[in-house]
Amino acid sequence: MATALINGRIFTGDDIVDGCHVIIDDAEIISVSTPDKTPSGVDTYDLHGALLAPGFVDTQVNGGGGYLFNDAPTVETVRKIGQTHRQFGTTGFLPTLISDDLHIIEAAIAAVDLAISEGVPGVLGIHIEGPFLNTDRKGVHNPGKFRRLEASHIELLSSLQHGKTLVTLAPENAAPELITQLSNNGVIVSAGHTNATYTMAREAINAGITGFTHLFNAMSPVTSREPGVVGAALEDQESWCGIIVDGRHVAPTSLRIALRCKPIDKFMLVTDAMPTVGWSDDCFTLQGRKITVEDGACVSENGTLAGSNLDMSQAVRNAVSMLDVDYGQAINMASLNPAAFLGLDSEIGCIAPGYRANLVALNNKMEVVESWIDGVQFNAAALDDASAEPIARSLTNRR
Repeated sequence: MATALINGRIFTGDDIVDGCHVIIDDAEIISVSTPDKTPSGVDTYDLHGALLAPGFVDTQVNGGGGYLFNDAPTVETVRKIGQTHRQFGTTGFLPTLISDDLHIIEAAIAAVDLAISEGVPGVLGIHIEGPFLNTDRKGVHNPGKFRRLEASHIELLSSLQHGKTLVTLAPENAAPELITQLSNNGVIVSAGHTNATYTMAREAINAGITGFTHLFNAMSPVTSREPGVVGAALEDQESWCGIIVDGRHVAPTSLRIALRCKPIDKFMLVTDAMPTVGWSDDCFTLQGRKITVEDGACVSENGTLAGSNLDMSQAVRNAVSMLDVDYGQAINMASLNPAAFLGLDSEIGCIAPGYRANLVALNNKMEVVESWIDGVQFNAAALDDASAEPIARSLTNRR
């Protein structure tokens, strides 16, 4: 039986509308309308005035709940990371593997393939961030893992059978024809951890790069005579830019300037989250190095930023408070925009008939109170213990 979500405010993608109800059946949104009375013949779920928005989509999730994808690239790790981030409104994510050996990449791809096949909630594919990066812009990545992209790597990077593959690379470490080959194979290619010149970056865009990983961070900046990768990213009107809005990775002023350079629908919020998100401890080990949360950021012992302690609901709130955007724009930056980057904007990122019922209910402080993945509601209270399995039940069992 279908279920109607009633007594909520609905974010349509352009506006927030009161008095609507959303009917979902199985994993799909069936209708969105303004009823004169409570719909009959269906179960109902009372939103009690909450704002119903598309579920958040995070294309860069290294870990959460004490789990790091690099440490154990398994289905169980993917499940635990997704379980953790779901309580913060993330209903679609890419488990992200930072630079590692090729056999670890192979294991990670296999784990994500199996996770999607088994129906692990929220998994949309995989993000392989490195190892085809530049030592000069390594960030916290281990440069001992770095290598140049070769033709022999294409088969491995294109081997995911289910979901989307995103590869972050430095254009100077990948010949344009190999970028084109990856793109032609269906891989989404993004530039990051790169010291490329503007000209190199433009060549990479022409070859098939469609995104820029954590804009401003770990990439050549704009200078007076060399626009660098940042200049190429902001000039190009078609590519997407991931941004980490935690007040630490990038100065809010720089991000506000960026938002004036290209359409706002080409910016997407990412967390770059580490295991400390949704976890009680404030430190973890990354490839043998101790990482600690300090003033809300994850840093190595030498002070290098090492991913973030950010979740997507906080990223949305930060976007509003730091970037002079409204809540609708911030929500789109966390849902529809990343869905479009992944080529999934006809399936997720919008509340409309025919879309998957991936939804999040937010209170008036823009905090998550409920979430749904493919029409199944999850009890966020049960996620306090990261070792516990999620408690899930179909909305059709709720009245």
